[in-house]
Amino acid sequence: MQISFVYILKCADNSYYTGVTSNLNQRMYQYDAAFYPDCYTASRRPVELVFYAEFTNIGFAIDKEKQIKKWSRAKKEALINGDYDALPNLAKKKFQK
Repeated sequence: MQISFVYILKCADNSYYTGVTSNLNQRMYQYDAAFYPDCYTASRRPVELVFYAEFTNIGFAIDKEKQIKKWSRAKKEALINGDYDALPNLAKKKFQK
């Protein structure tokens, strides 16, 4: 059984990037080296791994990645901070500052 990871990176421009991989260490090396120079993170380095979760089913991991990518920044930050109780109440909408 192969483990898959869903992860969130915080980029130098303060944006978040969500991805999925079967080898998190290798993937982080690729981000640091700008292995794919045209990807979203290459021009936003350095990146910081701020969240990851392990999955035993790659299909489920991909579904979760797609779900998280649709979340608002506030909801992603609640996940990153481990504030799981807040997740159901954070809809994808604009919040007043």
